[in-house]
Amino acid sequence: MSGTVLVLGGRSEIGLAVAVRLVAEGSSTVVLAARRSTDLDSQESVLRVAGATTVDCVEFDADDVDGHGAFLDELVQRHGRFDVVVTAFGVLGDQKRAESDAAHAVSIVHTDYVAHVSILTHLATLLRKQGHGKLVVFSSVAGVRVRRANYVYGSAKAGLDGFASGLADALAGSGVHLLLVRPGFVVGRMTEGMSPAPLSSTPDQVADATVRALRRGRGVVWVPGALRLLFAVLRVLPRAVWRRMPR
Repeated sequence: MSGTVLVLGGRSEIGLAVAVRLVAEGSSTVVLAARRSTDLDSQESVLRVAGATTVDCVEFDADDVDGHGAFLDELVQRHGRFDVVVTAFGVLGDQKRAESDAAHAVSIVHTDYVAHVSILTHLATLLRKQGHGKLVVFSSVAGVRVRRANYVYGSAKAGLDGFASGLADALAGSGVHLLLVRPGFVVGRMTEGMSPAPLSSTPDQVADATVRALRRGRGVVWVPGALRLLFAVLRVLPRAVWRRMPR
């Protein structure tokens, strides 16, 4: 793989790890898009050490859906085209607060679902015009069957998973490929202070699986792979049992 990589959510540990691996495989330019883009020095340094010749840190507010089109138009003017786009932004939110604070619940769903629907729709249009490109979308096993313990976040991921699956089908034959990644619990900044769940992974492990799947032209990858078999069982677990499942 080679060319220009765009990471939406430039502070994401997983997004950065994916970009590092794509640089190792020949991508020379990486665009890191995030809020407070002037504070991405450490991420830029990691990419340059990995071999990136150009690292462009740009301001991106995922929640500003009205600005998504203009944001991408400006990037196209600066970089011409994108070969791989990684949507790595998102929030976990506070489930307990979201159960009584409707505004907080809506905020989680807006970032983790609505903002993705917006930017992915714009990106699909852009990459179709190019006639090629790869989209990497991070869903979660939390959205495969939503649990009581994190149902606000899980419901947003369920929506994203369904949207990305349908978009992948809509892109068939266009030259644009969408990879849907379903990680389990990832030990990192977002989950700091939380007890790891069974079959947890690290950002590096998720990135390794993602880039392997991209290389092989896969449409969906579970991380770790054992979760695919586990959820084949969990999907049919009686609801009385499922509602008592921990995070």
